[in-house]
Amino acid sequence: MINWQDLHHSQISPVQLYAALALRSAVFVVEQQCVYQDVDGQDLCGENRHLFGWRNGALIAYARILQPESATGPVVIGRVIVAPGARGEKLGYALMEHALRSCRQNWPGRAIYLGAQAHLADFYRRLGFTPVTDVYDEDGIPHVGMVQA
Repeated sequence: MINWQDLHHSQISPVQLYAALALRSAVFVVEQQCVYQDVDGQDLCGENRHLFGWRNGALIAYARILQPESATGPVVIGRVIVAPGARGEKLGYALMEHALRSCRQNWPGRAIYLGAQAHLADFYRRLGFTPVTDVYDEDGIPHVGMVQA
């Protein structure tokens, strides 16, 4: 069983933040061999939110939701991640369902944007996202901008 948490950044504990940063680093930096500045100043500001999926005390799924940058801008889902040991369990879908629900609850009527790794574009299409950019390079990994209106 997975314990899901949808938390405003002011609600997360140092232990929760550490777990999120450790998982993000393990996958995005080490596994994907992508040297980039993950700690970007967005984790603890504004109305930004964090989604955590815990099983037996271990963080196995995570996503970050950034508030719109303007009165008409989209909500941005990013840092979508499932721990390597939990892959193949369809947790990506459950994580994204929680993320989309959070976006709708906290920013009703707003478009939702994400920069998807290009090889995952079909996964996001099945969740109602459509490409809005050509494939672009982000830190050495092909990405595509996608939106759900």
